[in-house]
This record gives sequence, structure tokens and C-alpha cells, in this order.
Amino acid sequence: MELSVLGWTLTFLFLAVVAAYLGFFGLGGMAAILVKFAFAVFVILLAGAGLIGLLRTEPPA
Repeated sequence: MELSVLGWTLTFLFLAVVAAYLGFFGLGGMAAILVKFAFAVFVILLAGAGLIGLLRTEPPA
């Protein structure tokens, strides 16, 4: 259990360091654009997967 908590702690520490780096050097705007683009791509993929799931005639194995 302690190793799992330590792993999450290190993950959030890494994310905080990356966010600070992007914010301190003015790359926050570029990161926001990339996140918006990635979000749009994933929403399109989700909609496509849902549509394919609705159109399937046989259940998945």
C-alpha cells in the first residue's frame, strides 16, 4: 500500500514540476492549445467508438 501512495506522490510531483516549468517560461498558452486539441481528438474518437458500438449487429466476444 505504501508503495502505491509513494507512486502517486511522485506522479503528482512530476506533474507539478512540468506545470511550473510551462508557467514560468511562458509556454502555458502553447500547452493549453495542445490540451484543447488533444481533448477534441479524444472526443471525436469517443463519438466514433460509440457510433460503431451502436451499429454493431453482433455482441463483442
